Amino acid sequence: MASQEIEQLASALARLPGLGPRSARRAVLWLVKRRDSALPGLLEALEAVQDRLVECRTCGNVDTQDPCGICADPRRDAKSICVVEDVADLWALDRAKLFTGRYHVLGGKLSALDGVRPEDLNIASLLGRVEEGGIDEVVLAMNATLEGQTTSHYLAERLEAFPVRITQLAHGLPVGGELDYLDEGTLAQALRARRPVG
Repeated sequence: MASQEIEQLASALARLPGLGPRSARRAVLWLVKRRDSALPGLLEALEAVQDRLVECRTCGNVDTQDPCGICADPRRDAKSICVVEDVADLWALDRAKLFTGRYHVLGGKLSALDGVRPEDLNIASLLGRVEEGGIDEVVLAMNATLEGQTTSHYLAERLEAFPVRITQLAHGLPVGGELDYLDEGTLAQALRARRPVG
């Protein structure tokens, strides 16, 4: 039986996404075995993040500075904004290094079942950024779910009032995907988005 402090640490780690109780206990055991080398660095990193973490007032990204590193980077294309649901989506897209513009985090997606309305998301600030001018394209990078597509449709309607090109990420067949393993929604989207060959 572990001490109360060790159980509390395991319980705290188990609340992290992707870690269940067993994985959390393994992580605690790893930290205990390496407490002289691994634990101080982890504690220092956690304290630094706790003290310095802020939300960017421009785009909604999480960083240790405001504006965030992406918004402050003069090499980024200020004429193009990619709209995402959450910070995790922003980080995933930016890791790919394929989009050179700036981002806007909505903080969720529209969902009638969950009671998430347009005023619950960072839509007004997105419209404000576009209204200021200087934006040529808004890329809607919502997840390929019913709520994500509903959010994209709503945003496209709201953005029609501005002289910007509105695009969205392609949905459908993944590279290397086999038809037999794909769900009906993915197949349906791929069929709807078909285009001429050649």
